[in-house]
Amino acid sequence: MVDAAVVGAGPNGLAAAVTMARAGLSVRVYEAAGTPGGGARTSELIQPGYLHDICSAVHPMALASPFFREFKLDERIGMFVPEVSFAHPLPDSAAGIGYRDLERTTTALGRDGAAYRDLMKPLVEHISGVVDLTTHGLMRVPRDPVGLLKYGLRSLEQGSVLRTRRFEEQQGPAMIAGLAGHVVGRQPALASAAAGLMLGALSHTVGWPIPTGGSQAIIDAMVADLEAHGGQIVTGHRVTSLAELGSARTVLLDVAAPQLEGLADGRLPSGYAAALRNFKTGDGVSKVDFILSEDVPWADPDVGQAGTVHLGGTRRQVAISEAQVSGGKHPDNPFVLASQPSSFDRSRLPPGSHRQILWTYTHVPAGSTRDMTEAVTAQLERYAPGFADVVVDSKATTAADLERYNPNYVGGDFSAGKMTVPQLLARPVPSMNPWRTPLDGVYLCSASTPPGPAVHGMCGYLAAERALKDVFRLPVPDLGPQ
Repeated sequence: MVDAAVVGAGPNGLAAAVTMARAGLSVRVYEAAGTPGGGARTSELIQPGYLHDICSAVHPMALASPFFREFKLDERIGMFVPEVSFAHPLPDSAAGIGYRDLERTTTALGRDGAAYRDLMKPLVEHISGVVDLTTHGLMRVPRDPVGLLKYGLRSLEQGSVLRTRRFEEQQGPAMIAGLAGHVVGRQPALASAAAGLMLGALSHTVGWPIPTGGSQAIIDAMVADLEAHGGQIVTGHRVTSLAELGSARTVLLDVAAPQLEGLADGRLPSGYAAALRNFKTGDGVSKVDFILSEDVPWADPDVGQAGTVHLGGTRRQVAISEAQVSGGKHPDNPFVLASQPSSFDRSRLPPGSHRQILWTYTHVPAGSTRDMTEAVTAQLERYAPGFADVVVDSKATTAADLERYNPNYVGGDFSAGKMTVPQLLARPVPSMNPWRTPLDGVYLCSASTPPGPAVHGMCGYLAAERALKDVFRLPVPDLGPQ
């Protein structure tokens, strides 16, 4: 018997487990894979000595998430924070460059600099309020109403036809579209606009960190803390029924909402079970990892300074690509997100290597089995002529492969549920306490709950907070290094 059983050793499951163990409870985590990590694993995917992030690679929430701030992640692992958070190359003009310094960004934008500043500066000034709102879900009283108002109005603008009113040139709109493209779905849309603006505000404040050695460093730090406080992790054990967890006083499930019904063995009330079945998953992503003989030969050299690159052309071109995916088609001009981590972190390469690694993914219809290597390479060639000539090796991971890798990614949807306004308000059901299920002591703590996807640990932390209060009558413990 343990006090808390956690299913899934991804960032959210581990955040829940760390919080429970820090409260003095006995905790056991069950992970189906051979190692913990979920969406934050790092592995030698292609050749020995080359460390590739299997899913997430760049972590805007690593320095902003309330859980990671309390956990003091920045004191536990090394992180590179590039001066250029993101870049957005364009076919017929200079790239849009998102520096950590907002003023430097706006100066580089020229005619649209003032418009970009007017859009982003209030969010930068109210970043604490924006982060508080977006990391705790929408069902709570905001701590910064002024920040909420400014954020809400800008999200409404950029998530609607009003987004055309602010800019005159191509760079600014493309940069905003690229930020919104971190959410898979049509543009404009309110949910993707809101997420994109938050990412943009973070890019101009804490930056977008790249963990030293790969995303696995975040997981290793959480596992070490859990074990230091008596917690256990059982790997290679896929839980198929809640009955397997014995008499644990509480259960926290880092699983996608559709999986909960199967685990419950028919014990859920019919209305709640129906809501889980009606919870929509989104379209997927297809990933391509590369080993390169040298740096990416960007046509605009400033793009080489960026930790993250958004490839897809103008705002209109990005919108067309996303609409094709939503319509069930593989896009003609795919939107590609790329990261060049070894430009900052040489520990990802074998000693003495002068090569580089490149991480990319692109949006595809749910369940796609198409190898997107050719399409991604062609997109890179548009903005880095000669890219194909520097490719040493590559590995494609289809959307269907991603679901096999992690069942939470239904159809390749790494968000564990489509990101729309209705599904932000009802994630997975409308409730002031969406982490609590109708089963006594059973909580859902995956990205299918607020605040949704990203490596922030908040879904697990908030679920654990409720479980500590409901089941154990305990306060949330201090999470800092001890």
